[in-house]
Amino acid sequence: MNPVRRVVAAALKEDLGRGDVTSGATLTPRQRAVGLFILKQKAVVAGLDVARDTFRHLGGVSFKPTARDGESCRPGRIIAEISGNARAILAGERTALNFLQRLSGVATLTRSYVDAVRGTPALILDTRKTTPGLRFLEKAAVRAGGGTNHRMGLHDAALIKDNHVEAARDDETLVRSIAKLRRRGPDFRIEIEAQTPDQALRFAAFDVDVVMLDNLGPAALRRLVPQMRRLNPSLTIEASGGINLKTVRAAAETGVDWISVGALTHSAPAVDISLELHLPRR
Repeated sequence: MNPVRRVVAAALKEDLGRGDVTSGATLTPRQRAVGLFILKQKAVVAGLDVARDTFRHLGGVSFKPTARDGESCRPGRIIAEISGNARAILAGERTALNFLQRLSGVATLTRSYVDAVRGTPALILDTRKTTPGLRFLEKAAVRAGGGTNHRMGLHDAALIKDNHVEAARDDETLVRSIAKLRRRGPDFRIEIEAQTPDQALRFAAFDVDVVMLDNLGPAALRRLVPQMRRLNPSLTIEASGGINLKTVRAAAETGVDWISVGALTHSAPAVDISLELHLPRR
């Protein structure tokens, strides 16, 4: 099954259980309704395809987007129109809104970070701090907000983190591990996390593609970035840890290439979106 449809099916099953008892008692099987999905705040829209698939799964409903994912919209903007079987619309209403509100929240917060570093070379990246089962949707929302995806999981890129460094105990062991990873092919990305300036300069000389500077402030970044580039001109330098909307610009101005922000997915507030539904009299 298509991954979006699989997630939608699971979400609907969670909400519906054995059926919508309220709508079953108050609405006739053939009763119809029309409605509008309306933004209640300024936001970057994301998740319209998932909302459409929610009603497609239920059947008997037409869902027409009037905005597009990645579009910045003002309060009051109608982002989708819906019509069809009233029972089906109400059965999918909360699930569709949950997806739209959550994913639009991720896209909106991401856009705030992207706007904050505009004019610098830094890209805003997400992390693996995502809702279990929804990572691919949340990472799509990051892209809709103008951000860039880091690795999707543990399988598609190597990131040697502090615990791996601690387990290796010495640089010689780390170099052997990196050589083993390099056998996966020239396009396989290898990254290593540095938690101190000394580690940053040592690791910059390793055969890695990216060095992540974790929880090092702007002053340390300004000193380290030029030195690391001299050691390895092709190196991608990433800043991570403790970066928020107030500090992201300062981090970007140090010359780093990437800034990864876990908050994009683990702390994005939901966007306020409502479904205004009209059920013609029987």
